[in-house]
Amino acid sequence: MMQTAVQSIKTFLEAILVFFLFLGCTLVFYYGILWVSGEYEKYHRYDEPNGNAVKVVTELSENVPVNETVRRFQYFLKHGE
Repeated sequence: MMQTAVQSIKTFLEAILVFFLFLGCTLVFYYGILWVSGEYEKYHRYDEPNGNAVKVVTELSENVPVNETVRRFQYFLKHGE
């Protein structure tokens, strides 16, 4: 009888240990994600380039013909780019 009680207590303590290990790993992961997210919020990837940067985007006028839009969509479907 005494052996069963000791074994039950050992099993319970091991379960508590596994729970706290899981809780600790979860908290480390959560705060790691928060830290990475905070670092990327400071990174402004849409800032205007400085110096002699080459512009790679040209703005289209508001009145793009429908057939041009269809042609570009068909090109996208055909080539996947």
